[in-house]
Amino acid sequence: MRLHHDEGLMGRVREHFDWTLFITVAALAVVGVINLYSATSVARGGHAEDYIQQIYWLVGGGIIATVIAAIDYRHYERLGYVLYASGVISLLLVFILGREIRGSSRWIYIGSYSFQPSEFMKLFLVIALAKYLHDDPKSEGRTLRDLVAPAIIAAIPTALVLLQPDLGTALILVLVFVSICALTRVQTKSLLWLGAVGVIVATAFWSYGLRGYQNERITAWLNPNENILGYNWDPHQARIAVGNGGWLGQGFMRGSQNQFLFLHEQHSDFPFPVFAEEWGFVGSVALVTLYALLVLWCLRVAASAKDRFGAVLAVGVGSVVFWHAVFNLGMATGLLPIVGVTLPLFSYGGSSVMTVLVGVGFVMNVSMRRFYASPVRASQLF
Repeated sequence: MRLHHDEGLMGRVREHFDWTLFITVAALAVVGVINLYSATSVARGGHAEDYIQQIYWLVGGGIIATVIAAIDYRHYERLGYVLYASGVISLLLVFILGREIRGSSRWIYIGSYSFQPSEFMKLFLVIALAKYLHDDPKSEGRTLRDLVAPAIIAAIPTALVLLQPDLGTALILVLVFVSICALTRVQTKSLLWLGAVGVIVATAFWSYGLRGYQNERITAWLNPNENILGYNWDPHQARIAVGNGGWLGQGFMRGSQNQFLFLHEQHSDFPFPVFAEEWGFVGSVALVTLYALLVLWCLRVAASAKDRFGAVLAVGVGSVVFWHAVFNLGMATGLLPIVGVTLPLFSYGGSSVMTVLVGVGFVMNVSMRRFYASPVRASQLF
């Protein structure tokens, strides 16, 4: 009887497969591989075959995401703090097993294999916050005292990431926490105090917490026409590439900034200028639309989730994608300083690709199972 029940449940889950979510992510992944092929078509620094490795990571991440989507997400809720603790331990291991590259130590190397724990920590933080809010019975008028525990949950990995140092990922962790808390019912007075504390902390960090190269990047951003051959080279060439695209672009593999080696890190930090130069304003709008659809769909899944854990999980994954896209596109267009944040499913990197796809697996899980209980109104979830 149990077997028949499980088969019936899985049949209903397959019936409610979220095709919109799947097609959106698949489109981003396919276009990302095509763009990566163009970005590395002029072989340099051993990156010529990166698009092949990216396909392997996409396939592997897709398989893991499928497994995650197949297991009821409430099992992950029970493991929330265990996963979080494992993420924090892996961040600590970076200082023991990590290898310093360009002034920072972010990857753990085990033989020929390497991974970036801070990428996976984003999801572990989302799961831990989702579990905390799920277990917290309070739904009205949260005060600053009520936010102390989730703030500590977010602060520990953020501090460890800052010590690597990795300002971009630390900002993502903070903004994911803020995005999730923004959906909780916090008292207005507490929000004002929280904002004041945030301004004080940000000012102190600006004055005393930034490393030398981070200060130089921000100074370069504030003075875009100075030091063109130094810290402003990459953002300057990225803006030229975006402008070269015009309305319809120069055509696939015909972007001059990329083909003539003016763009650096075009496979990781600056994939968007390659795309914008080749496909123009129209293609860029289409790409941004895909990211907007993915984020909005995560919020839609959250609004129809059957419990608070599933809702926060979907919101958290959506916020990870949103802030990554905002920072990377902002870097590429000169609206934000360079902070080394990847563009989801476009930038080359196994840890980044796996993190996004695993997150999508969680959202798919929540989406498919929202039909098997009376959905709780979004206003009741937070």
